[in-house]
Amino acid sequence: MTYCLAIKVDQGLVFASDSRTNAGVDHVSTYSKMHTFDWPGRFFVLLSSGNLATTQAVVKRIRSDAENNDIPSLRTVADMDAAANYVGKVSTDIQRIQAERDTVDSNYEATFIFGGQIASHDSAIFLIYTQGNYIHESAEHPFLQVGETKYGKPILDRVILPDTPLDLAGHCALVSINSTIRSNLTVGPPIDLLLYPNDNPLGARRLSLTEHDPFYRRLSDAWNEGLRNALNDLPPFEWEASPKTIQLVPETGTTQAAG
Repeated sequence: MTYCLAIKVDQGLVFASDSRTNAGVDHVSTYSKMHTFDWPGRFFVLLSSGNLATTQAVVKRIRSDAENNDIPSLRTVADMDAAANYVGKVSTDIQRIQAERDTVDSNYEATFIFGGQIASHDSAIFLIYTQGNYIHESAEHPFLQVGETKYGKPILDRVILPDTPLDLAGHCALVSINSTIRSNLTVGPPIDLLLYPNDNPLGARRLSLTEHDPFYRRLSDAWNEGLRNALNDLPPFEWEASPKTIQLVPETGTTQAAG
């Protein structure tokens, strides 16, 4: 399984992804699912989910096409919708080629989150489905997810709005992935995070965080402590003579009642 997400706020874009891939319990590996494409006047990020052979072939095709001035590519598309349409076509082409030579009815499907900015156009993010069609974010729904989405969605629903500061949106993305990792073993570090400020490709910041990274551990601990404090601050039931407090169990990260 996997978990990737992208957020669009007024200040820019946030992309985040885990790095765990598996083809069964005996075939667990680590591959980055975040791919960047950067040329003068345009900056793109692709987050991949699905069959690893397909996603790697898609990334390779995108890079190869960009070196050929005679065919459409991310270097030549006019706007972000055309860029998303191009990525969708490459994906379906690769899936078709993989399926045509398959003899055991394997699943070569792949889904992508794609985003970025071209020159003075507005930045945008898209969810590109297996069939090559896509949707984009909206003011009412300024984030997109793919993979194991349910554990990390509540924090996004409660926090992310178009006017959310870019750095806060980045912290929210990390908490969303951290919550997913704690609840699902098929999602795992390293975590890739990229913050892209609008109209400033040189200002983009990318982090790769292992589970032992000091910043990542502080963030995880702070989130756990914040949840505990929030629970303790909830109004008591009318029958509670002495409200209980929730204490974190450090070695497991679980909680227990006290008082």
